[in-house]
Amino acid sequence: MSADLLGYLARELVDRPEAVRVEQVEEDGDTILRLHVAAEDVGKVIGRNGRIARALRAVVRAGATRSRRRVLLEIVE
Repeated sequence: MSADLLGYLARELVDRPEAVRVEQVEEDGDTILRLHVAAEDVGKVIGRNGRIARALRAVVRAGATRSRRRVLLEIVE
């Protein structure tokens, strides 16, 4: 569920929504969501002083509370 929500939010933020891809990986009992965006859209996803990235991480964490697992967000070019 968190991956779908993250993908939706990221597609709304960027200029090239077709390049957005969310990869879900399990490592050491944690779920890692890797957000892939076009190189020119990385700044839009991170935001000024990282504000948008922090907000995305908060939303992902809140969405994962039901599963009681730790979910991490990585932004990848």
